[in-house]
Amino acid sequence: MTGTALLKWLERGLLAVGLALGLWCAIVLVRAHQTQNMPLPQVTVTQTVLPGQTTATPAPAPGTWVGRLEVPSVKLATTVLEGTDDGTLSRGSGHIEDTPFPGQSGNVGIAGHRDTVFRPLRHIHLGDAMKLTTGDRVYHYKISKTLIVDPDDVYVLDPTEHPTLTLVTCYPFDFIGHAPRRFIVQATLVGDEARAVGSDGPVGSSGSSESGGLGERSRAGVSGR
Repeated sequence: MTGTALLKWLERGLLAVGLALGLWCAIVLVRAHQTQNMPLPQVTVTQTVLPGQTTATPAPAPGTWVGRLEVPSVKLATTVLEGTDDGTLSRGSGHIEDTPFPGQSGNVGIAGHRDTVFRPLRHIHLGDAMKLTTGDRVYHYKISKTLIVDPDDVYVLDPTEHPTLTLVTCYPFDFIGHAPRRFIVQATLVGDEARAVGSDGPVGSSGSSESGGLGERSRAGVSGR
């Protein structure tokens, strides 16, 4: 094979690789766009639990819809999916495994990439309002704390006395490569309300509900993005 023929084959090979990478990137972007624009599911009537009875709520499958997170002050709006694997976080934010689900007591953890869905967090301020909408309720939070920690500082996901929402993303936001630290936003629940059956909106507030990637805790904590 002559040198000219070899260069032609090399050129064609590189072109094919470039086209394949371009197609892959397009598919990832389309899936992310579709996920971020997923409509809220219609509210469904669930089984009534009588006093003294308990029901076990099965955990959603990885990658399935959990809720929608909104922070109007920084124009953040993202679909929350179950899990923090790479495929899930390429589509939206992810509920951190082994932390409570919205509506349960304790510290709900949500992770997201600093260069996509959680990029607006760089402009967050204490006292900003945050809203998390699930299949049947809307939870209202007020941001109470921001801090910068190391990837192994999983204490930020420890159980809390009052219902708390903790957001985790990599830091610094403009770092090129795998970011060495984590930016944490914590918010306290100030109220919640039921969504109306058959609609996207709430039907009334119940007032305060306070009575009611990080290390091994989350793969997002070591992803460096």
